[in-house]
Amino acid sequence: MQTPPVLKVRLVHAEPGQRVVQASAWQGDSCLGSALGEAAGAEDAEERAIARLQQRLAAAAPAGAPEPAAAPAANGAVRHPVIRPAATPAPPPEVENEGPEPQEPPQPSLFSSNEPFPTAEPLPTAASVEPPADPDDWSDELAELDVQLQRIGWDRSQEGQYLQRAFGHPSRNRLTAYADLVSYLRCLRNLSAGSDPNSAPVPLRRKDLLEQSDQLLRSLQWDAARGRQLLEQQFQLSSRQQLSDEQLLQFNMLLEESLMSPVEA
Repeated sequence: MQTPPVLKVRLVHAEPGQRVVQASAWQGDSCLGSALGEAAGAEDAEERAIARLQQRLAAAAPAGAPEPAAAPAANGAVRHPVIRPAATPAPPPEVENEGPEPQEPPQPSLFSSNEPFPTAEPLPTAASVEPPADPDDWSDELAELDVQLQRIGWDRSQEGQYLQRAFGHPSRNRLTAYADLVSYLRCLRNLSAGSDPNSAPVPLRRKDLLEQSDQLLRSLQWDAARGRQLLEQQFQLSSRQQLSDEQLLQFNMLLEESLMSPVEA
């Protein structure tokens, strides 16, 4: 007998008055789908994300398929168990002069020449819309990192715990991409003094956002021309490569709204 899927949730974005939570359903090591929820508080955002995910799974599941396991709450209501990221243990001592981590091969995107849906004309890709070049001098950003860490009150060990959660390693020296450094700095600016490194919101990961938008576009069965139309209407841009991480998150949420309440073009 197949075991019911398990729900996992994580906070992916936080700023004053806005929290964005991602909920995903897992069957063993396989992700069945994910959804975003936005609200002023993390709990409300989590409930919205879970509700959206359950609707999506119910619409996609064949008759008789098991739903995510639920447990009765104290008031008699049914509440789905969720798994949140656990606090990570203190990282090992930092190793100097570490080399960069191996890079994963690029993931296929619906917004590329290899997309499975027909298009009336080629869509701009990274080759035709070049992102701004990384600056050669990162000294200003690195100096501000130290200022922000001092303001928050984190020592090197606490910073390592946060980096482990956010980037999968405990060393600032292994932030080899300028975009990761900027995302890290942006998150630190929004943290209050005394924040817990094991629960503070982590930076948006562009790779995760791109993969989620690919999944949403497939669920909507949109071709590249339809996706580009939404980009032009909402952002006056023609390619996801031109979006900031925050805009890409907003784009995904617009796709989710279209999936939950489809409107004919």
